[in-house]
Amino acid sequence: MSIEAASESAREPRPYEPQPIEDAARRFWSQSRAFEVDEASDKPKYYCLSMLPYPSGALHMGHVRNYTISDVISRYKRMTGFNVLQPMGWDAFGLPAENAAIKNRTAPAKWTYANIEHMKAQLQQMGYAIDWSREFATCQPDYYVHEQRMFVRLMKRGLAYRRNAVVNWDPVDQTVLANEQVIDGRGWRTGALVEKREIPQWFLKITDYAQELLDGLDALPGWPEAVKTMQRNWIGRSEGLEIRFDVVDEDGNAVAPVEVYTTRPDTLMGVTFVSIAAEHPLAAHAAAGNPQLADFIAELRKGGVSEAELETQEKRGMYTGLRAVHPVSGEEVPVYVANFVLMGYGTGAVMAVPGHDQRDWEFAKRYHLPIRPVIASTVVRDALEEIGRHLDRHDDAMAAALGNGAAIDVYDTAAAVQVVQDFVRAIEEEGAYTERGWLVNSGEFDGMDFDQALDALATRFEAEGRGRRRVNYRLRDWGVSRQRYWGCPIPVIICPSCGDVPVPEAQLPVVLPEDVEDAFATAGVVASPIKSDPEWRKTTCPQCGGPAERETDTFDTFMESSWYMHRYTSPGAAEMVDARANYWMPIDQYIGGIEHAILHLLYFRFYHKLMRDQGLVDSDEPVHNLLTQGMVIADTFYRENAGGSKDWFNPADVEVERDARGHVTGATLKADGRPVMIGGTEKMSKSKNNGVDPREMVGRFGADTVRLFSMFAAPPEQSLEWNEAGVEGMARFLRRFWSAVTTHAAQPDHPEVDATQLDAAQKTMRRQLHETIQKVGDDYGRRHSFNTAIAALMELLNHVSKFNDMSDQGRAVRHEALQAMALMLNPVTPHVSHALWQVLGHPETLLEDVPFPAVDPAALVRDSVKLAVQVNGKLRGTIEVPVNVSKEDAERIALAEPNVAQYVEGLSIRKVIVVPGKIVNIVAN
Repeated sequence: MSIEAASESAREPRPYEPQPIEDAARRFWSQSRAFEVDEASDKPKYYCLSMLPYPSGALHMGHVRNYTISDVISRYKRMTGFNVLQPMGWDAFGLPAENAAIKNRTAPAKWTYANIEHMKAQLQQMGYAIDWSREFATCQPDYYVHEQRMFVRLMKRGLAYRRNAVVNWDPVDQTVLANEQVIDGRGWRTGALVEKREIPQWFLKITDYAQELLDGLDALPGWPEAVKTMQRNWIGRSEGLEIRFDVVDEDGNAVAPVEVYTTRPDTLMGVTFVSIAAEHPLAAHAAAGNPQLADFIAELRKGGVSEAELETQEKRGMYTGLRAVHPVSGEEVPVYVANFVLMGYGTGAVMAVPGHDQRDWEFAKRYHLPIRPVIASTVVRDALEEIGRHLDRHDDAMAAALGNGAAIDVYDTAAAVQVVQDFVRAIEEEGAYTERGWLVNSGEFDGMDFDQALDALATRFEAEGRGRRRVNYRLRDWGVSRQRYWGCPIPVIICPSCGDVPVPEAQLPVVLPEDVEDAFATAGVVASPIKSDPEWRKTTCPQCGGPAERETDTFDTFMESSWYMHRYTSPGAAEMVDARANYWMPIDQYIGGIEHAILHLLYFRFYHKLMRDQGLVDSDEPVHNLLTQGMVIADTFYRENAGGSKDWFNPADVEVERDARGHVTGATLKADGRPVMIGGTEKMSKSKNNGVDPREMVGRFGADTVRLFSMFAAPPEQSLEWNEAGVEGMARFLRRFWSAVTTHAAQPDHPEVDATQLDAAQKTMRRQLHETIQKVGDDYGRRHSFNTAIAALMELLNHVSKFNDMSDQGRAVRHEALQAMALMLNPVTPHVSHALWQVLGHPETLLEDVPFPAVDPAALVRDSVKLAVQVNGKLRGTIEVPVNVSKEDAERIALAEPNVAQYVEGLSIRKVIVVPGKIVNIVAN
């Protein structure tokens, strides 16, 4: 029986069958082009977007959750009167596709387009309200031509440039990794140990926008604080001094001075050595006549260049034979090459203060270098002042306290001496004192605090021409070039005479050849086809007309994902975007994982500002509101092998035993019936073989059930634990709802509600309905608390199921409730809602164009209210009384309540406190 004929056959209720119901709904949406939108609407716009997927070939439950969240918001906003855009595209370039092509011996383009076709069908099967007319893949020339044009213009503005840089090199993927892509010293995709290499790289000057990116976070109240904190820390604004140290060799001859940047100039008098990066020019100078140092520097180049790696690795270094001259005391301190200093951060040199920097302290302890405390707490400062009162004013109180200076009256200063000795001993033996405090052991600067020392030193060094105040950022320019094939070609011509020349815009796009199957026909790492093809490289310099070569590096795929959301707004535009972008941008709601807080969410904020400065968009920020959804986790099962390795089994292949709460208590492998170990719940992954195939779940339960579970099992920001028993529970709920509606629809007629004719039970049912409408609308729209909205709808269905009033007004109230439920469930379960709307007597229509149920304020008015009754502070019962009940009547009814009466029997009632609408508190003894 077709869905279209359902209302005519409603007198014969039929069972809930997801497959034909969902097929019919999707067919209607497709034929009516239901979710295609334009800018001509008189409704307010609403742009709802999920981070675009990489076309891996199959949806996983993380995709399902992410896109269902977006779909619930999109459908709800359309039902509440908005012109809603929810587009979809494909983040199609990148190493995974190229590596898969190598493995499967096929061309990346062929593999990618086949996956896109398959995944699009899966997304459509889930019933997402996507405007597919705006679809694109980032590997298509008509997409990346705009990216190339933007890069050419950025080159002309000096915001894109090439220079040699020490980079993180992944030896497996054979490409450069951004610092953010190095995790614990290993490549984020391959897990290979990262190496340092110095190669030419292309950069975008994100540092020119560092302060604006930092300030802009304050204008994003709709972003999670965790994301904003991560970005603030990554940008890392600091204020300090840049100071020049003169440098001499072992014979006292001056060599090039070294510049250091410090955020702790108050510790300057505690410098006992200077450490420099392996790539620093002074290191090369010192290594020229020192083979052992040259070997050490070469060894340091094997590690990565991320700060995270440097923080955790063992501190190592080697003396250069050079000495830095302290700019105040004139003391000469040794210069070390150290593995924890990066050339790309600050100046590549650090004034080392082991007394007040833990990294310097660890280095000093290893190489037996002096540790000199120069910052003290208030207690220690006061102790030194006490000691100083017993000394000649020229004597050093700290030296005296440590037994290295003038004699003091130990009897009078014993406590103060002990304080100082304990403080110094703690620094020498336990670790650096890193708090701000008061300068000690610092000569003319003794007694100053941080701000006073900063001002005094800045004034002195600026007058001497030896230093200056400086604002510094941890953020580095964005390295955008990669050495592999499957990416957007960088539109630059390298001319032996003219240098780096941007490709003229009229010659764009520089097209990446896709027919390269021969290059991928053999096993193993494949050299980039454009690097190995002299004909592709060969070109003519547009400036001098001489022979030249094309750049063979390709863009990092974060380039494509930094502006894709803009292109959705302007399909077919001749430029990157047109005027339509300012209609849709900024995005009203963006959904994606918090793991993208830096890699993607910082880059696309930057790119939006580049587009603004090119006159392409008007706004300063690309997104108003950001929702970062939690992971999908699932049970893991394994058996241990003799060698200690583990074989992991998919949950679908395991028979599990559960307790009353649904938790796994035992498990056996279906194939052999033998027990398997329970590994706990972890993020779904291939490595733990605990992924759940959405296709299988949809085939068994239907898309609506899968959507319903993914929204009900946890709030969106929290991890969702996959539980098949929970999925089955959602299927039961939908069957109950279907049965309730079809049974009701089988009745002969459904009169309108007449609010003036309702009895008490009917008013109660209607109040419960409109309280639910109020809650669900708030949960969908403001709170994005979809799990509590679904729970409220389940509770409402329970009330409706118990409401057996068959009078005209009873049927009318039930009809109103079931219609409202179909509409309220529509954002989450659109297929079944589409079908039941027709069963309830309406023609087939797009429910997103039917207004979301409105709350009737009159229906919320209560005739009676429940009051809790306490006896001596303990809850002993509840009573139901008229809303306007008097204090005396409330007291009388409470004392007459049987359970309350037994607790006051034989007691003297001292006081009864009635809080209207809430509680009756009886005090008795």
